[in-house]
Amino acid sequence: GRERGALWRDAEFMKFWTGEGISQIGAQVTTLALPLTAVLTLDASSSQVGLVNAASYAPFLLVTLLVGVWVDRVRRRPLMITANVGRALLVTAVPLLAVTDLLRIEFVYVAALLIGVLTVVFDVAYQSYLPTLIGKEHLVEGNSKLQGTSSLAQIGGPGLAGLLIGWVTAPYALLINGASYLVSVATLLAVRRPEPPPLVPERPTGLWKSVGDGIRIIWNSAHLRACALQSGLYNFCWMSLQTVFVLYAARRLDLSPGTIGLLLGTGAIGSLGGSLVARSLKRTMGLGPAILTALVLCCAAPVIIPLAPANDGILTLVLFVAAFALIGAGGTMANIHIISLRQSITPDELLGRMNAGYRFVSWGMLPLGALVGGWLGDLIGLRETLFVTAGAFLSAVLVVLLSPVWRLKDFPPQIGAEPGATEKTAVTS
Repeated sequence: GRERGALWRDAEFMKFWTGEGISQIGAQVTTLALPLTAVLTLDASSSQVGLVNAASYAPFLLVTLLVGVWVDRVRRRPLMITANVGRALLVTAVPLLAVTDLLRIEFVYVAALLIGVLTVVFDVAYQSYLPTLIGKEHLVEGNSKLQGTSSLAQIGGPGLAGLLIGWVTAPYALLINGASYLVSVATLLAVRRPEPPPLVPERPTGLWKSVGDGIRIIWNSAHLRACALQSGLYNFCWMSLQTVFVLYAARRLDLSPGTIGLLLGTGAIGSLGGSLVARSLKRTMGLGPAILTALVLCCAAPVIIPLAPANDGILTLVLFVAAFALIGAGGTMANIHIISLRQSITPDELLGRMNAGYRFVSWGMLPLGALVGGWLGDLIGLRETLFVTAGAFLSAVLVVLLSPVWRLKDFPPQIGAEPGATEKTAVTS
């Protein structure tokens, strides 16, 4: 059934949601705490901060497709639990090395890389696990809740990280971060709904053919292809902006780590609002126009950041808050509908490879954005790089405008079970 709010009464989903939400917050605390550890404890340069961020997201290029094959061949909840145990151990190692005066920038690079690998495992597994936990009839509600917490974590996590860093300094904020991963492990262990065994193909598929399937599934679907390309472009720009903004705010504007984190965190208000109105927006406008409207919102807002006067106190902070709130609202609404679209049109036996292929294209652009942002920051200046990045965000909107996605009235039919199949288009009249 499609009873509204049904998942609030689903105890197994609520336990899963709690564990996933805590994991997402932990991951976002790490996202700010690791580079700020490099900046404040190790006096890292713009290029070194770019390398830390690039190492965090390089696994989305290096191992995502292999992880997708793995996720389709085993149960997914045990992978999520194992990944969070590993992340807890790694983030805890940073403050232990700091207190013994053994922390070096090279270890930060390695820790960022390994945490990134485990984040790939967790993220591909949880997005593939959700349809088997709640059924496809509840996907929009489930994704609204999950994306709400994910977006709150993406915007609010850095705010929490900033407060923790201001309270206990950057390395030791990661100690609290490690504890959060262990809490997530406990909630995921408490889920009792049996997970069905993975489907075994009649004919065994070779590893590299399975890896290729992850890309073919997306490339052969006009909808998945456009969503992946826009997401890759958006994430490239977002990581460039985040890499440079931390340096711009800390060094050009002389803002404290707590203030930087809170500025990023104010977007949580927009994210929460976006998650609450996403379903209504789809009902009112249709799926495609809702996605396009949300993307215009989150891709136009970044230009406010470099336009804000650099030395105008309250006005500057107010404009930063507005920019991040609009980014949070638009990004959350777009993600809820795009993730639901991906899960709805993809057969269960291909979800792992589809999600991995999507993440390869989408999140694989994050390390490139970090590297290019850091390089441009050194080359042309921090504020100038923020202007260039703000203009580049609009390319994500253009991709959707040139595709059939923005004309969708509702979810199209599921694609065929074979990776080479394509889906029919359901468009607005």
